[in-house]
Amino acid sequence: MRDKGYLLGWGVVLLLIIPRVNAVDFSGNIGIESLGFFHNGIGSAQHNHYLSGSIELELTHEWDNGTQSIAFVPFYRYSQHDNRRTHFDIRELTWMKTSQNWELRVGIRKEFWGVTESQHLVDIINQTDNVENTDTEDKLGQPMINLALIQDWGTIDLYLLAGFRERTFAGQAGRLRSIPEIDMGEERYEKKGIEKHLAYAIRWSHSIGDWDLGFSHFYGMSREPSIQFNVDHNGKITLRPYYEMIHQTGIDVQVTKNSWLWKLESIVRSGQGKTFYAGTGGLEYSFYDVMASGLDIGLVAEYLYDSRGNNAPSPFQDDFLAAVRFALNDTQSTEILAGVILDRSSSSKFYSIEASRRLGDNWKAELEVRLFNNAPANDPAYLFRNDDNIRFELKYYF
Repeated sequence: MRDKGYLLGWGVVLLLIIPRVNAVDFSGNIGIESLGFFHNGIGSAQHNHYLSGSIELELTHEWDNGTQSIAFVPFYRYSQHDNRRTHFDIRELTWMKTSQNWELRVGIRKEFWGVTESQHLVDIINQTDNVENTDTEDKLGQPMINLALIQDWGTIDLYLLAGFRERTFAGQAGRLRSIPEIDMGEERYEKKGIEKHLAYAIRWSHSIGDWDLGFSHFYGMSREPSIQFNVDHNGKITLRPYYEMIHQTGIDVQVTKNSWLWKLESIVRSGQGKTFYAGTGGLEYSFYDVMASGLDIGLVAEYLYDSRGNNAPSPFQDDFLAAVRFALNDTQSTEILAGVILDRSSSSKFYSIEASRRLGDNWKAELEVRLFNNAPANDPAYLFRNDDNIRFELKYYF
């Protein structure tokens, strides 16, 4: 309910700013998803199959010779069994004004930073929508004011983030989740009031020849909570999120040299215990038009590091990623990415396969397989030891 209040408030502000709209471009998609698990869940309330449906709309309008625009992207998913995965969000509700040397965006937006394949350490503006997919790629809309100053020596983005969004977690009947479950009604915060709801960020980005560079700094409530044990009034043990105020400085670099891509993301963060640093770096080499078939094959290798070691909430503290990407370059835009992340110290493995293909002009099929293997009891991935799963989603675009 708190999130809905913030979103509604920003919507009212935008309606006061925007003139009468006469012509709106309308598009969107409707999807149905089947999520199946190969093993019984650890929790007694968990199921082996979940069916859900989603709808995402996109309404856009431009005026003033294209220098002003508005975009509205609402999203809704209904999920069988897991009531927390049944949720509504405004992914975007943004007014934008552009000029030759600056752009101003006001409203609810999604802003992505990052270049690596396995994880996006520097991507901190939006909160993760963890019930959509545990790959952390899906994000909640964030109310903000963003001013971009565009110069020959790079672009400086200034952000005022207004309204904190809590991370979403699966419910008692949902998967993948911790045992015991995370109680989303018992969140705790290091700061309250306006300090809780305001955050600030700045980023410089620029392309210099083959180099794409980004430097950023963020100050505000962490999007990644610490997890605390809690005992409720009935004596039931649960977990609760605790959000701290942090400083995070990040760098992202991508270098393109012929068939090579060199990638790096690295952060230094203070405010969550001792100051720590983490990094993900690697490369991708592509073979184009293999045997004149139109097939492109990319080989990906990355190393993931976190200085907190086994104390890190992430399972990726000393890990390697090896993956292969297939792009058929056909009219159906068929793509496959298959890889494994290997923990160097425990030898645990996380396998992932992602595939997508267009069907005709309006349909798209997506397939994902996630497999967890050999995670020790002190590894965060141990929570998902019974959660090997396969997800199929069919979407209709209009």
